[in-house]
Amino acid sequence: MTEQPSAKKCIGADCENDAGSLQCPKCLSLGIKGSFFCSQDCFKKNWNTHKELHKLASPETYNPFPTFSYTGPLRPVYPLSPKRVVPKSIPHPDYAESGIPGGGRTRSNKIEQLDEKGREGMRKVCRLAREVLDVAAAAIRPGITTDDLDKIVHEACIERNSYPSPLNYNFFPKSVCTSLNEVICHGIPDKRVLVDGDILNLDVTLYHEGYHGDLNETYYVGDKAKADPDSVRVVETARECLDLAIKLVKPGTLFRDFGNVIEAHAKNRGCSVIRTYVGHGINKTFHCPPNIPHYAKNRAVGECKPGMTFTIEPMIALGKYRDVTWPDNWTSTTIDGKRTAQFEHTLLVTETGVEILTARTADSPGGPVPMPTAAA
Repeated sequence: MTEQPSAKKCIGADCENDAGSLQCPKCLSLGIKGSFFCSQDCFKKNWNTHKELHKLASPETYNPFPTFSYTGPLRPVYPLSPKRVVPKSIPHPDYAESGIPGGGRTRSNKIEQLDEKGREGMRKVCRLAREVLDVAAAAIRPGITTDDLDKIVHEACIERNSYPSPLNYNFFPKSVCTSLNEVICHGIPDKRVLVDGDILNLDVTLYHEGYHGDLNETYYVGDKAKADPDSVRVVETARECLDLAIKLVKPGTLFRDFGNVIEAHAKNRGCSVIRTYVGHGINKTFHCPPNIPHYAKNRAVGECKPGMTFTIEPMIALGKYRDVTWPDNWTSTTIDGKRTAQFEHTLLVTETGVEILTARTADSPGGPVPMPTAAA
């Protein structure tokens, strides 16, 4: 059984109080449900941010799951845009039409070790994936929608003669995953407008010349997020957890060891590690062995060997590690509605260590942000 929140919480930013009967009157007039605050003072304090929700409630947009018990303030903003088209001239993966991948999880547990041709194929697709992520990240700003970013990613993939791997993978409807605030992963791009203070994860995967390359990063939207200690703490902890895990990658390292260093660092920063989702093997198949858990004392089997390619992608939360999935069957959120962040690289185990195939470049947007200092 999945744990459910026991009481209705105030939707005010960083407010831990239970909500009272006070609702935003503008939300009531627009039909926006669930806008409860604990007090008039809390409502006034959050007004500048909260009123952005009213812009989303035009007659053209709606919440498709109005009776669902959301764990945080985020809501889906439908309708989704039509499925984007990839020209037939670009090679498609096996699931592009059917939605059902033919390999990976249905195959044996054997972990492929790539020869030099395979390694070069992975280097190329991962370099292109990095380019696409950087193009999309450069467009992040208050006022743009996640669907706008999906369009940018889709077009950037096509410009590189590549198929956006998420599109129709197990029927996922879009070309990129956009995970905001309390969304752990697999957020579906929609008409939700980014606001100053959001944090946003972009998860990009390309399919090019028979290989997949996968990476993601979490970005600050506007200056408010960079000034929020909790947002900076969870984002930078996730970034550091990935960096620490990558330092362990070399022939002979056990797959189960990565989770130990990740969870130790997360706990030291007052954060938790999401357990439901794992890193994965990737090559000609989008998801294949090995599984790479990110939490301590896991039972992952196997060790790193030269030629293996896989992702490490820790998901770190400010609160509890448990998750809840929306009725769209994709969007996974923290059970307590607190913020979460993730970073991911595709890695190649070499004879002497590791090659970060999706490494940042000198021009990549984003990057580490210092912890905000308290006002004097």
